[in-house]
Order: sequence, then C-alpha cells, then structure tokens
Amino acid sequence: MDKRQSLLKSVALARHQFIQAASGLTYEQSQFKPTPDVWSVVDNVEHMVWAEMGGINGIWKTLDGIRNKKPIWTGEAIHHGLPIEKIIEKTWKEKEQVPEIAKPRWGGSVDYWIEALANCQNMLEALCDEMDGYDLEQIIYPHIISGPLNVVQRLEFLRFHLNRHQRQIENLKSLPDFPLAR
Repeated sequence: MDKRQSLLKSVALARHQFIQAASGLTYEQSQFKPTPDVWSVVDNVEHMVWAEMGGINGIWKTLDGIRNKKPIWTGEAIHHGLPIEKIIEKTWKEKEQVPEIAKPRWGGSVDYWIEALANCQNMLEALCDEMDGYDLEQIIYPHIISGPLNVVQRLEFLRFHLNRHQRQIENLKSLPDFPLAR
C-alpha cells in the first residue's frame, strides 16, 4: 500500500469513528449545549464539513495550479518532515479560535451534516486519484492556522481533526446533564 492509500485509510477510519460517535442521537441530544460557548454535536459535525470542504478544495486548487504552472503557494516549507501533531503543537494556542469559514452557521439536522461529512470521503478519494504521479510533499496548501502543509500533512490533519472533534462529542455525551434517549 502506498503512502497515499495508507493516509486515506487512516482518514476513512477516523471519519467512520467520528460518524459513529455523532450518530443515533435524538434531536435533543444532537442539539445539547451545556453552556452557550460549547458546541453541540450538530455544531461539531457541521464544523467538520466546512473545514474539510475548504481543505479539499484548497488542495485541488493547488494541484490545478501545479498542473498549469500557476502555483497557489510558493515559499519555504517550514514544516517539512514534521508530523501533524508536532506542527499543531508548534502553531496552535491551547484554545484555538475557529476560522470564520469553518464556523457552524446553518444548524439543522445532524443527519444532514453526517451525510455531507460521509461524502467528503468520496471527494477526498477522487482528489487522491488525481494526485497519482505527483510528489505529495510538493503539493502545499497553507492551513489558516498552521501555515504551509503538504498533502501528507493535510491528510494527517484530517485524521487528527476528526479524532479531536470525536473526543469533543464523546465528552458532551458523558456529561451528567446530557439528555437521555427516549
């Protein structure tokens, strides 16, 4: 299995586990917020959709730029060779602020957002097929907080991000005042 397939598999597993954590909830459970500043389950899932759509689109734009000799990004690959966990440790604050573009804003049914997130995997796989023959470390699209990340780091980020928000959902579900299923 090549690096691309291995990374895709790790993202698919993280996506599946995230979706499992967010699935099977009542409306009240999916909307539950212990305090106004804490995201509900539906907020977490919607955020993941916006974040992934932006990242996947950015990588695709970057690949198109490389193909057409009009690169999206040029500069020093300051995180070259680093795993995403080290990059996040270096670049994120303890309580990082979500970029406006990735903030939950529509709300609605958690089932809608789960379906949208599941479909991000199809787009990601199609994108990875398009990268066949390209050096994944040379396709660099900046992350809004962490700066320039290559495709390997971007795929690691997707896994990391899904795991991070899965923990947030599991923490919500473990609160004593989380609504009971009916």
